[in-house]
Amino acid sequence: MSMPTDVRRRQLLAGSAALVAAPLAGCATGAPATAAAPAAPAPAVPPAAPVAPKLPAYAAWKDADSLIIHSSSTIETKRSAMGASLVTPAERLYVRNNLPAPPESVVANRDAWEVAFEGVAKPGTLTLAQLKTIDFTTVATVLQCSGNGRGFFPHKPSGTPWKVGAAGCVIWAGVPLKSVIERLGGAQSGMLYLTGTGGEKLPEGVDPLSVVVERSVPIAALQDAMLAWEMNGAPLSVAHGGPLRLVLPGYQGVNNIKYVKRIALAPTESKARIMSHGYRMTPMGQKAEPTQASVLLMNVKSWINTPSGDGGGKVGAGSVQILGVAFSGGSPIKRVEVSTDGGKTWRDAKLVGPDLGPFAWRQFALSANLPAGNHVLVSRATDAAGNVQPQQREENLAGYGNNSWADHAVNVVAA
Repeated sequence: MSMPTDVRRRQLLAGSAALVAAPLAGCATGAPATAAAPAAPAPAVPPAAPVAPKLPAYAAWKDADSLIIHSSSTIETKRSAMGASLVTPAERLYVRNNLPAPPESVVANRDAWEVAFEGVAKPGTLTLAQLKTIDFTTVATVLQCSGNGRGFFPHKPSGTPWKVGAAGCVIWAGVPLKSVIERLGGAQSGMLYLTGTGGEKLPEGVDPLSVVVERSVPIAALQDAMLAWEMNGAPLSVAHGGPLRLVLPGYQGVNNIKYVKRIALAPTESKARIMSHGYRMTPMGQKAEPTQASVLLMNVKSWINTPSGDGGGKVGAGSVQILGVAFSGGSPIKRVEVSTDGGKTWRDAKLVGPDLGPFAWRQFALSANLPAGNHVLVSRATDAAGNVQPQQREENLAGYGNNSWADHAVNVVAA
């Protein structure tokens, strides 16, 4: 097993100190003045090559060359690998887990997976096999970590320094949650929130509420919510929440509960710490607390994928196709503007490709002529509700919700 670089360095320094100390000790004991033959210089030890992180076992099937592996629970899609297709391939889709992923055994018998339902007229538990008999739907949504863009915050928030790659557009298949609630007699009166609870194994010896992945959203989300067992035409993988995931179109990724084991309609929000103090828009210099805005609906956002800016951002001078994606939290994208001079002047891009609905992203394209030199490419989206992507981010302690068009700029050199 290779020795860590810092340990090796300390040993080398200690060895050097011993070589220096030896002749001094000889002088102190009255050793002869005859100089000893100089020792041969120690061979230089080359620095150890950094070890590239590997995909965790539960995501080993993914395309490592298209990904940035931050940790075993945080994997980002490279901007240059996001491609020009509307749907993000599963092997390139980002991963974010708040707890260690369950073992593959959770998908060994998918139809036996059970979900408990509370806050309805007829509370009870249904298996995935039973859910499949109730109703069926498909929906395309943007799946985005609320920390996507955190890497652009100047104060370097704790957490994964995502740039643009903690997002993708996928197609889910499953049962509308409202159909399940209707089958169970409907919601009890006074219910204001929809709460989903994940089925990850919790560490022992701690308060479950301090670690459980459990999030609450306004009950209005029930209109579009679904329980999904398939993504992009394949059974849902463990990496993305299989065998069953709560999907809340338009909402930030953390609210789309993986391995969902419990659905509760309730008059109040969950008391779990990930809800009461986690994922809050905490102002700078303050501590997170429940009165602060929770990370819920996504805001209007866009960025350019091609040219990507990766690898030095070099492009050929002349005609260039500028391609990117734009989305919002459920309001359709109506306009995307592109600037090649860092936002000084703007041109309307065209929306291209199929429109997969208000929760999917739209592709945009602009033909531009880039003369030789440096160029700053940015995009700015507007949705049907009139929300315009802002120039500046909303500063907050944890680095959530960054939709600044300036932060997402691409620097390219045309030659």
